[in-house]
Amino acid sequence: MAFDPKHNSRTITDGPTRAAARSYYYSIGFTKEDIEKPIVGIANTWIGTMPCNFNLRLLAAKVAEGVRKAGGTPMEFNTIAISDGITMGTEGMKTSLISREIIADSIELCTRGYMFDALVCLVGCDKTIPAAAMALARLNIPGIVVYGGTILAGRYKGRDVNIQDVFEAVGANAAGTLSDEELEQLEKAACPGPGACGGQFTANTMSLAMEFLGLSPVGVNGIPAVDPRKDDAGVRAGEVVMDVLRRNVRPLDILTRPAFENAIAGVAATGGSTNAVLHLLALAREADVPLTIDDFDTVSTRTPLIADLRPGGRYLAADLDRAGGMELVAKRLVDAGVLDGSRPTPSGRTLAQEVAPAHETPGQDVVATVDAPLKKTGGLVILRGNLAPEGCVIKVAGHERLNHRGPARVYDREEDAMAAVTREEIHAGDVVVIRYEGPKGGPGMREMLGVTSAIVGEGLGETVALLTDGRFSGATRGLMAGHVAPEAVAGGPIAAIREGDMISFDIPNRRLDVELSGDEISARLRDWSPPPPRYKTGVMAKYAALVSSASEGAITRPTT
Repeated sequence: MAFDPKHNSRTITDGPTRAAARSYYYSIGFTKEDIEKPIVGIANTWIGTMPCNFNLRLLAAKVAEGVRKAGGTPMEFNTIAISDGITMGTEGMKTSLISREIIADSIELCTRGYMFDALVCLVGCDKTIPAAAMALARLNIPGIVVYGGTILAGRYKGRDVNIQDVFEAVGANAAGTLSDEELEQLEKAACPGPGACGGQFTANTMSLAMEFLGLSPVGVNGIPAVDPRKDDAGVRAGEVVMDVLRRNVRPLDILTRPAFENAIAGVAATGGSTNAVLHLLALAREADVPLTIDDFDTVSTRTPLIADLRPGGRYLAADLDRAGGMELVAKRLVDAGVLDGSRPTPSGRTLAQEVAPAHETPGQDVVATVDAPLKKTGGLVILRGNLAPEGCVIKVAGHERLNHRGPARVYDREEDAMAAVTREEIHAGDVVVIRYEGPKGGPGMREMLGVTSAIVGEGLGETVALLTDGRFSGATRGLMAGHVAPEAVAGGPIAAIREGDMISFDIPNRRLDVELSGDEISARLRDWSPPPPRYKTGVMAKYAALVSSASEGAITRPTT
């Protein structure tokens, strides 16, 4: 029996009992012919508060055009988005990771409520990308994820700059090496228009991961936000989703273990964000695919770093697009046997088939070859040890320091650590510990870009280490261990650290340890009690009550 493309929406639109529903649709401009066609939801994460998603209103119109051309009826709806960059370093940053769950929930709710036949998710800033994929996994109806695109580089004093430079300039300003006037000039120049943060930070990392996974059409996401090609890509995405619908290809057909390993390899090969660990684990849990935090280390170890992208490298995502895009990266990895080229993509072709025609711009040096990589292994490393029994995440793509031993400087919230850095109280050799910032403890697992950038900006990036049960921005660089689990509020060993305790990072042996005996750690924890919840009502309290460990992706699950 042939698949019915209106497999869901007939329940809403067909038959005499649905007259009231049809009447409502007529009232807002839909025709009888419109509602007889398959109905495609366009989940738009547009918001007027930040550049990352600002172009999505226009892109949604192009996607809708493509859906109509291919014989469907588009219906657009909106959800929320939180800017990590704008909220960074404030209490508002705690809402960012929580928004991932709210976005996924809202996409799921609208789609179940209106019974769309297929779904296009338009995404931009960091949490909107995994949230859309998580919703697709839950719904398991034909659908794709389409990224609004990267921002272009700004120009300051004759060089390309981006938001990472601004964050690091704050530390330089605090250290007195950059004037207030220079800081103001830089902040005005760094972000020249719409688009998500320009380096291989979290948004561009997850955008690439969606193409390597097979949830995004190959070649669409990497086009910058303001590039004229984005309009055509939007129309093509609308046509693609109709084809996916007619072929009845479901997200859970795509989200297999080999697809996740491809996504991890793509992140590792491009020096991508540590947040990919959190988000891919969360997506795997939604898709019921077996994936552990240690798998990231395994895949990264066998994957060469071949893309010279910031924060560890020299170039921005727009430079990768000009050099040959993700297609060039994927083709080199497929040809070398690092990627599974047999995985399906939204076009119906395999990943190997899609990237086979990849074009390399003559003279480009953004993407190296697998035979002569920037590093022989990828940047993602998972450490364990007596401070991180469930693991923690570190990125080594941008530096070669593989060991550090120093005294703990302990702070129970990010603001206190930031104040210490800007007062120049952190010194070479120190290990900055920021705790009670995990998924439950924050709540919301704040990113620490303000602190890590200030450390780098003060010239301490090569001599100071940091660990936290919170997260890092994709723009973070330096010896920084995040996602330390179990988190402090759950009684993890990080709660037992005291000022001056000696802490060691041993990257080759994958260890993060405090120089205390197991008995001493246990004794300290017996005398410890968790701090009172920072929020007792509302969404923050509900999240803290339901969220899992960072080692499980920090997803929310109903209590039993």
